[in-house]
Amino acid sequence: MGRIKNKKVVVAISGGVDSAVAALLLKKQGFEVFGVFMRLGENSVSAEQAARAVCRKLGIKFFPVNVSGKFEKEVIGYFIESYKKGLTPNPCVKCNKLIKFGELLRITKELGADYLATGHYIRKLKVESGKFKVVKYKLFKGRDEGKDQSYFLYNLTQEQLKRILFPLGDFKKDEIKRIAKEAKIPNQPSESQDICFLVKDRIILDHNEFLKNHIKSKPGKIKTLDGKTVGEHKGLPFYTVGQRKGIEIGGIGPFYAVRMDYDKNILFVTNYPDDPELSKVVLIARDVNWISGAAPKMPLACQATIRYRSKAEDCAVTQENGEYKVKFKKPQRAVTAGQSVVFYKNNELLGGGLIKM
Repeated sequence: MGRIKNKKVVVAISGGVDSAVAALLLKKQGFEVFGVFMRLGENSVSAEQAARAVCRKLGIKFFPVNVSGKFEKEVIGYFIESYKKGLTPNPCVKCNKLIKFGELLRITKELGADYLATGHYIRKLKVESGKFKVVKYKLFKGRDEGKDQSYFLYNLTQEQLKRILFPLGDFKKDEIKRIAKEAKIPNQPSESQDICFLVKDRIILDHNEFLKNHIKSKPGKIKTLDGKTVGEHKGLPFYTVGQRKGIEIGGIGPFYAVRMDYDKNILFVTNYPDDPELSKVVLIARDVNWISGAAPKMPLACQATIRYRSKAEDCAVTQENGEYKVKFKKPQRAVTAGQSVVFYKNNELLGGGLIKM
């Protein structure tokens, strides 16, 4: 990284323990640290108070920035529109791409800072190669496997990684909590939720109740795979592949959602949790980003995961007409269009994209 003295870094301060300790560690290293808090909407009030308290304790400048309009349009809007199209989105991936790194890197530049830092549990490595020592940045899973957040960050580019720091990548969560306690840093005690806008007054909102306020529901038939009608669904956007809870067919269940036929407005289900129809060996990925900046040589033997905190499984990746075919060694349950498939080579994050089918 070179000389740290007189280097300025913006830290995304959320009010939680992770970003607070990230700021503390960087200050101890000699950086001039600015704390930036993103106002995302009405849920941000208590978090902003906590973020202010962190910056006051650390003696660093505090900058609240209002990104609620962009967040509502690009993240919440994307969440709702995806369900209308029959997709199951991951809004955290979109938020990291457009808000946490897109907007914050812009703000970092406006403040005249050299780097942006976050409290993500992920490791960055600078690699020089060749006669001219060409610099590339690689990303690896965080040391704390239970907190690793690489799944959400596959959209990062080499240009962005030049200016991003991840101070917590080599720490475990217990160590971060201990550092915060010893330094007497105030922070919100609760962990952040996977979907932050589904929380109001620290109460987690029901996923489908939120959607019902934004999507007009159209009830229809629930059928088994052999065509037998067994009930009525409340609207196809309220179901996802593999779902059991909420199907509500009394007396003869439980049932699992297998697929949604939007043309005929039919939800197809099975009452066998290991039904082969619930699993796939092959999926197609679109909008793939490779961390290295270029697609690796195909076919690519690697590991991939289709959901956060799931084990990455062996697969082979090939390119077809601008998209990627991912063939797993063993069937993957509940492959869901709209979610992300993320590629790894052991602990290295190679990239990822959206599941098309």
